Order: sequence, then structure tokens, then C-alpha cells
Amino acid sequence: MSELIDTVIQGDCIEIMNSLPEKSVDMIFADPPYNLQINEGLTRPDNSLVEGVTDEWDHFSDFGEYDEFTKTWLAAARRVLKDTGTIWVIGSYHNIFRVGFLMQNMGFWMLNDVIWNKANPMPNFRGTRFTNAHETLIWCSKNPKTKYTFNYEAMKSINEGVQMRSDWHLPICTGGERLKDSEGKKLHSTQKPESLLYRVLLASTNPGDVVLDPFFGTGTTGAVAKRTGRHFIGIEKEKLYIKPAQDRIAAVVPGDVSSFEVCVKKQEPRIPFGSVIEHGLLAPGDFLFDCKKKFSAMVRADGSVVSDKYKGSIHQVGAALQGLPSCNGWMFWHFQKRKNLTVIDTLRQKLREKLYAESN
Repeated sequence: MSELIDTVIQGDCIEIMNSLPEKSVDMIFADPPYNLQINEGLTRPDNSLVEGVTDEWDHFSDFGEYDEFTKTWLAAARRVLKDTGTIWVIGSYHNIFRVGFLMQNMGFWMLNDVIWNKANPMPNFRGTRFTNAHETLIWCSKNPKTKYTFNYEAMKSINEGVQMRSDWHLPICTGGERLKDSEGKKLHSTQKPESLLYRVLLASTNPGDVVLDPFFGTGTTGAVAKRTGRHFIGIEKEKLYIKPAQDRIAAVVPGDVSSFEVCVKKQEPRIPFGSVIEHGLLAPGDFLFDCKKKFSAMVRADGSVVSDKYKGSIHQVGAALQGLPSCNGWMFWHFQKRKNLTVIDTLRQKLREKLYAESN
């Protein structure tokens, strides 16, 4: 396995994945054929030819053949993926719904579908449909109970301190990043931008992790893996793309190891609700309310609350009153301050700041 790390392997991805050790990669990014079913050329208003996906590798006789191909490579990918790993698959409306359906049938657990909104999509020259301005990424773990990597704070940091959403506004691959052939034409029809892979890898892998790309193409996954201190295994069937991908990756100069570190969630001291009462921020006998004053509960000396027939923690009683399996009592319950209702989480934060100041 070690001899395959940071290399590009030419061949059939199914055969090669089945030859790899079981549960040996941390993450898989797959950009499989889209099965665009293009039977004729597409031209611009000036009659120039649009460089679309007409490659032989994207041709399938029918949906049945495409589905069988998809199930087979997904099974091979599932075998080689660690139990703690995740898989990303990107596609267009031509194939992504079929892929998602098959992934769920095979036991993958969907974590997100992410929309890549293209900042500069190719226009619809025929004017018969809406411009195709996005692609969809499916992000899955191996099962619902899997513990997986998600660098939440890093995603928040890269998004200027705001929680990262599932719609990503990024440009398509253009300019110097786009690989060209000897005639100056696109080397690969569906080369993905490095900004897209950067976000994927930063979100769901850690430095030193091994990322497998079974449809390696021009090597975007490998280039970004090297930039961010990850390792890669690339599999590509078409010989045409191997050398350009290798040259592209060889030209990447990785940063210092310390630059690969990302923000992590700070471990703040746990504040039990009882501590709020101990420190006099609320008193036994005070009443708590939901934001609409539909429910109320009385605070007791031990930090429990009581509401009609329900007794227990702020979380247990809040959940029982709403008929829900769980409830974040800190955000559900409010206390009356003058004429306004204030969420009790503000008391927790106030106490946390007080304890921090006293300890320093």
C-alpha cells in the first residue's frame, strides 16, 4: 500500500480498488462519468463548436449499463474506505440522482448534498432550457453510526467566522489552472477547480490522511492534497491524462507542516444548570418560559425544573412538553427580565466569563 501513496495508477478503477487493502483510505472524492447522452454537437450562435463532454469514457448504451457501472465502482469504493472515512461524489442532473439513489440502497449515510453554484457557467446557447449553473456533490459516511471527520471550525474560519452553508459559490476552472493540449484546447472536458477540492479536503480530512480519487483526470485532487499536507492515490483509465496530471502535481510546492493546522473548537468548561442557581443568577421558585410563553416550569433548588406532571432537567422537561426525543434546554427556556424574555443560555455565558476571570 505504501508504494501507491502519492502516485497515479493507470487502469480500471474497479479492478484497482478491489486490489487495494480493505479499509485503507480516509476519504474518497469521485468525479465519475456523467452519462450526458450527447448525440450531436453543440454550437454557439456564431456556429463555433462548444467543447462539451463527447469523450468515449462518458458513453453508455443505456441507463441500465450506467447503473451497473455505478454500483460496481461504489461497492469497490465502500470496501476500501475506512469505517471512519467519508465519500464525496460530484455530478450533474444527468446522473447525480441515480448515483444518490444507489448509494442509499448500498447503505451509505448521506451527510449533506452540497450545491456548487458556478460563478461563471457556460450559457445555454440554444435558449431551450435554463442555463446549467450548478453541480451537486453528495457527501456520505459508511453508515449512520460512523464517527467521521468534519472540521467545522475550519469551515467557519474560511467563511469569515460564519457557519459554512451547503451552497458554495465558486468559479469554474479557467485561465492558467485549466490544462490544455498541444493545440490549445481543453485537455479534459470536466476539470474541476482547485478551490472546490480545497474546500472538500479541508472540511473532511486531516493532514496526513490518504485521499483516493478513482477518476483522477488531470489530477486536481492530487494537487490540492499536496498543497494541504494530505496524501493521495489517483486512478485514471485514460493514458492521455496521466503525464499532465503528474507534471501538475510535481510543480506544487507544499507549505510548512505548521501551516496545515486549522482551527478547532475550544473546549469550554461545562456549566451545569445547577451552577446558575448556586451563583445566584436564578433562585429556587423562579419560573422559566418558552419564547411564546406556551409552557412554563419552576426552578428547584437542585437545578431541576417542574412543569405540571413533568420533572427533571431543563432538557428533559423541555423535550417532554414538546413531545420531542430531545431538547437543548439552554436555548428553549427563557427567564423574565423586566418585561422581556431572555434565553437562559445568556446566564451560562455570564457565569462562564465570571469563572474564567476568577481563575486568571
